Amino acid sequence: MPNHPSSPKGGGEPSPAPLHRPGDPPHCPPATRWPPLPGTRSRTPEGPPGRRRRLLEEEGPVAQGGKRQRQRYVTKVGKCQVNLGNIQEKKRFLSDIFTTIVDLKYRWFLFVFMMCYILTWVAFGTVYFLDAWARGDVAHRGDPSWRACIQNVDGFVSALLFSVESQRTIGYGARMVTADCAEGVILLMAQSIVGSMIDALMVGCMFVKISRPKKRAQTLIFSKNCVISRRDEQLCLMFRVGDLRDSHMVDAKIRAKLIKSRQTAEGEFIPLEQSELNLGYDTGEDRLFLVEPQIVCHVIDHRSPFWDLSAESLRREQFEIIIILEGIVEATGAPHCPRAPPLSLAALSPCPGAGMTCQARTSYTEDEILWGYRFEPCMSLEKGAFHVDYSRFEMTFEVQTPAASAKELQERQEPQPPALGLCWDQLPPPRPPGTGQRREEPLELGDTD
Repeated sequence: MPNHPSSPKGGGEPSPAPLHRPGDPPHCPPATRWPPLPGTRSRTPEGPPGRRRRLLEEEGPVAQGGKRQRQRYVTKVGKCQVNLGNIQEKKRFLSDIFTTIVDLKYRWFLFVFMMCYILTWVAFGTVYFLDAWARGDVAHRGDPSWRACIQNVDGFVSALLFSVESQRTIGYGARMVTADCAEGVILLMAQSIVGSMIDALMVGCMFVKISRPKKRAQTLIFSKNCVISRRDEQLCLMFRVGDLRDSHMVDAKIRAKLIKSRQTAEGEFIPLEQSELNLGYDTGEDRLFLVEPQIVCHVIDHRSPFWDLSAESLRREQFEIIIILEGIVEATGAPHCPRAPPLSLAALSPCPGAGMTCQARTSYTEDEILWGYRFEPCMSLEKGAFHVDYSRFEMTFEVQTPAASAKELQERQEPQPPALGLCWDQLPPPRPPGTGQRREEPLELGDTD
């Protein structure tokens, strides 16, 4: 009997694979795609399309340990997650040496601070020693009849000590420049001028670095979440900001930026596009009197980027809201404005332009926005004064909020115009001629009736 594969007897048995004949094309099984190994990363082609795909992959959420995480543009504490690289013209930093030194970290700043003094001491000490060696003061050490240029400088160590004593104006009296050499007087004058310049630069940088109000932002706090609910019959995005110090911020202003990547109609990809969120700039609500915690509101209207945002689409969006709070530290401001009239209110208030500006930042991603919630009040009246309970600063409660977008809510509220149409069934039936109709006779001349 020919050896043919037998047909399956039951429906549960799998059918055998077809036999491969010599004349048939080679049969290859489909390639199996293995997952990448841990710690490896698939390479994407370079160029604008490759960089765009890589940016979208890095911007998307990453699941780590069951928790949704994504790359932030600004952290919750206000640090910008942007690294600058491949800077070609680094000489631009030297043109603004003062800002460059102030921006250094403290360990490098102290290192530069010490090296400026040490290098000048060693440099002028070496010049003093070479001058003493060239004049023969070192060879005539201990000779009372020899008139040296610098007394008691007979080696490099003694020349270094004389350099330190001269620049720091210590003056122990054992070493000094005599009037027998003019070069010693010129070197002493040059070292005094250089030392004064270094003192002015380094002490000024140290003062500015210590007095910078960057740490003042640590006492300016923001709520961990944003909320979306209705206020005055309008859908609003709200967050809370507060100041923990008794010394308040002068001329505090707040603004918000929306960071979101998009693609234009022409196909151009704009990564991390920045758009402004109106926090009341036209009405002056963006200027805060930050004595107690304030709830900052962004009205979602037709000018807002969230005009089409609903509760369902919020889960699919990827964006980041950057909050920037700026103000003048009251402790560093002038007690009054010198140009203001003496009996005006501006003369009694701190001068806004005379203090140091402080900036506090934070950010909110799409998963930190609570739809249908509202902040709980944290201020009450106790014993003749207002009391702020910061333990309720982060508390929210759920309120009834429609899940539709602001655009859909406005369309529902607008009255619909009546539809124009002819309903033939509602028209009265035609009357036969001569029934129920009054015939008007033409009026002839001479008739008075």
